[in-house]
Amino acid sequence: MPDRIVTATAADGSFAIVAGVTTELVRETQSRHELAPTASAALGRLLTGAVLLGARLKGRERFSLQVAGDGPLRGMTADVALRSPHELAARGYARNGAAELPLNARGKFDVAGVVGRGHLQVTRSFEVGQPYIGIVPLVSGEIGEDIASYLAHSEQIPSIVALGVLAGRAGIRVSGGLVATVMPGAVERTIELLETRAAGMPSISTQIDAGAPAEALAQTLAGELELRFTGEFSVAFVCRCSRRRVERALLGLAPDELAEMARDQKPTEAVCEYCKERYVLTREEVAGLAAQVGAG
Repeated sequence: MPDRIVTATAADGSFAIVAGVTTELVRETQSRHELAPTASAALGRLLTGAVLLGARLKGRERFSLQVAGDGPLRGMTADVALRSPHELAARGYARNGAAELPLNARGKFDVAGVVGRGHLQVTRSFEVGQPYIGIVPLVSGEIGEDIASYLAHSEQIPSIVALGVLAGRAGIRVSGGLVATVMPGAVERTIELLETRAAGMPSISTQIDAGAPAEALAQTLAGELELRFTGEFSVAFVCRCSRRRVERALLGLAPDELAEMARDQKPTEAVCEYCKERYVLTREEVAGLAAQVGAG
C-alpha cells in the first residue's frame, strides 16, 4: 500500500491524532544507506516520527529531528518539508548505518542500545525569521518515548507516540506510527484513556503487517470514540541536494584552498549524506570556481 498520513480529531474535540504508514519511505532509506536491521529500526522510527509531526507544517516550513547519542549508531537525522499542500517530502541518515546489536530481552530490536544516551533536537525552520530549536534529553532512546517527552516538556502537549518498524535481513517489511495529542481544556481522564488503549492495542507494525491503513491505526487507538478525519498527505523520499548546492558549498571555501584542489590531478567528489548521490567536478570546473572566488 502507498505511504499515507491522515489527520483526525475526536468528535468532542478532546484530542487529535496523526497516523500513517511509512513503509516505502523507510524501505528506500534503508536501501540507499544499506542500513543494518537495528539501524533501520532506529532511523525508521525517527523518520516516521518526523513525518507525523511534519503534518503540522505550512508553506515552505521545514521540520527536522536530530538524535545525538553515545551508542554505536553515533546519531541520526530526519528532515521533512512540504512539497505541496498534501505531499510530504522526507529524508534521513544515520552516522553509522552498519550499527547492529542482538535482540533485546523482549525479542525486539535493541533501538535504545544502538542509540545510547544523549539528546533529541527538534528544529522547525520558517519561511521568514529564525528557526525554532528545542533540545531535550533522551528518556529511553526508543524514539517514540523521546518524542513524547519533547512534546510534553518543550510544547506542553500531553501525547501518546507509537512508532513501529518491522525489518529483517531482507529489508523493511512494514513501518508506520501515530501521534495522539490532547487538546487544550481536555480533562485529565482523556490522556489516561488514550494511555490505556495504547497499552492494550496491538503494536503498530503488527497492525500494518495485517493490512491496516492509516485510518485504522487512528481508529484502533480511539476505540469507540468517534473520529472526524480532517486531512491526508502522501509521503515520498525526496532529497534537496543538487550539483548547484555542491558548487555553492565549494565557493564558501578559502581561495587558496580551492586553488589547491584545482591543482590536484584527481576530480573533486562530494557525496550527499542524505541520499548518497555522488557529484563529481573536474579540475577545470574547480578551477573555474576558484577563479570566481578570486574575482570576488
